[in-house]
Amino acid sequence: MKKAAAIKAIERHGMLLVFPLQNAAEPRSLWSEFYPRSKMRWEWDEDGDDRVARLWHLREELSRSKKVVNAKWFRGRATFFSRSLFTALLALYRKQARFSALSHDAKNLLALLEENSPQSTKQLRRASGLVGRSLESTYSRAMQELWQRLLIVGFGEVDEGAFPSLALGATRWIFEDLYQESQDLSTEDAEEEISRYFEAAPLVKRYHQRCLGQLATMKN
Repeated sequence: MKKAAAIKAIERHGMLLVFPLQNAAEPRSLWSEFYPRSKMRWEWDEDGDDRVARLWHLREELSRSKKVVNAKWFRGRATFFSRSLFTALLALYRKQARFSALSHDAKNLLALLEENSPQSTKQLRRASGLVGRSLESTYSRAMQELWQRLLIVGFGEVDEGAFPSLALGATRWIFEDLYQESQDLSTEDAEEEISRYFEAAPLVKRYHQRCLGQLATMKN
């Protein structure tokens, strides 16, 4: 389970989840790349599979490497993209989103991250005022908007107690080069790059098309 091997796998497939979705063959994951014959058991006690913990730590290293991009994109799961595929998706979503409005809360969260990135979940919630159980769903919906459009990324972790928290950053500043490239990439080139990877991953392709469809129906 080496960082270099993980990066090569992500670049080869364009996109990989970190952990498999109910041990299904698709979407492909880093776990299935490293351990293709092993089912993953999500257990953290002393009898648990230490490969799960090691992959969790590798996820954090990869997210900070800037050689690949980490986002909670596919069904809110930790997802890694190659730089080229991420740029193509961002380009397409940003073009579609010109006709789509972010909610007030999503705009506020994005503004806070564009002002100061990265931040922990606790820091961001406190700064936005979306604190407490009663506002949990409001925060989650707003974050989902940003994750789905790839406007934010995961970038390392912050130690906030018993379990580290994913550090969150605005794509515009964490991956400034890719953000700029996405502005210059044509729709045709973006679609060609996406098709190159997603034709072999029908489940992921359908999810991507659903994302585009949702953006198309969210008119200003």
